[in-house]
Amino acid sequence: MASIKVKFRPSSIKGKEGRIYYQIIQHRTVRQLKTKYRIFADEWNKTKASIIVKNTRNNRYHYLFSIQEHIIRDLRQLEKIIYLCKRNSSNITTADDVIQKFQDFANEQSFFSFMKKVIIQLKRLHRERTAEAYIATLNDFLRFRKNKDIILDAINSDLMREYEAYLKARGITMNTISFYMRVLRAVYNRAVEEGATAQRNPFKHVYTGVDKTVKRAVTIAHIRKIKELDLTAYPATAFARNMFMFSFYTRGMSFVDMAYLKKSDLKNGMLTYRRRKTGQQLSIKWEKCMQEIVDKYNTPFLQASPYLLPIIKTPNTEKARQQYKNKLYMVNTHLKQVGELIDLPIPLSTYVARHSWASIAKNKNIPVSVISEGMGHGSETTTQIYLASLECSIIDKANSLILKDL
Repeated sequence: MASIKVKFRPSSIKGKEGRIYYQIIQHRTVRQLKTKYRIFADEWNKTKASIIVKNTRNNRYHYLFSIQEHIIRDLRQLEKIIYLCKRNSSNITTADDVIQKFQDFANEQSFFSFMKKVIIQLKRLHRERTAEAYIATLNDFLRFRKNKDIILDAINSDLMREYEAYLKARGITMNTISFYMRVLRAVYNRAVEEGATAQRNPFKHVYTGVDKTVKRAVTIAHIRKIKELDLTAYPATAFARNMFMFSFYTRGMSFVDMAYLKKSDLKNGMLTYRRRKTGQQLSIKWEKCMQEIVDKYNTPFLQASPYLLPIIKTPNTEKARQQYKNKLYMVNTHLKQVGELIDLPIPLSTYVARHSWASIAKNKNIPVSVISEGMGHGSETTTQIYLASLECSIIDKANSLILKDL
């Protein structure tokens, strides 16, 4: 008959935490299963072989209570493994086999392992931007956890509130906090759907909405100044300015969509593309000012390229993604310089073009149903839903009204 005991090994260094481990005896063979749980010597009751949860040194009550809960959960799982093996007459008969089975189960129940699996799947589906968002969230949550793994069953409301408080203490904005929480919630809900854990609604008491952020729009006068700047002696800055203007001309097209525009997207005086963020298809009337920017970069290299703009140089998916990111960083760096040259009240970036088009459109009394004010509304997705629901001719007319002022 197998037996399981909880043991504590104090640290050999005075004042440092020791480690809890499990002793498993099967057929007179003794094996040790290490855990990641660390406590101080005076937090361990040797007689009862349990943690002294009432010890509140440095407010460690919640930490000790959490470890105690994990130990109870681990013991139940070990006992379940031994029981099932005995009932099913399994080949697992040694203490080493029990440990291996437990470790396999722990890997399956790991929240971080599960999230990494989701990220791999997103990459296989070529959803690179979503995968990058998940990676950023995972890295931040790992930092909060100090790289200590956590099982899916331990994701609860208290933990999420602690994470929210941690983010607020770092000065993270509410929209970014909401972003992280919504990503984690999506991963958790997927685990629930796959039967990996039960639904405990751990995100019920944390912020998952979207706040109105500080406007990042400039006036038509500022746009005109940006357009008319003489940057002949600074080709890299001129390129950044031209990409900004192309975005503005095309109703605030996002830089990632600009990067992946193909020459084949331009037909019969209409530029038609599908947004990489939402999958929505949009059509824009091709204007003279757009063609002028394309003509500036009509080099032999670009003539042989399938892309409309000189942002991506290769059709290779991974290389293209990196080239887009590198170019975006370069463009935004130079746009800050452009903003300083004309004394803009806000830092200039590619995103300002999008906000500005929306703001200027609203100031021209173009109905909110045609264009919602980018950052003033609930979300960018809502803006795109409004745009997609209208006839292209109405939106093109609105765009022509704006471009006439330049």
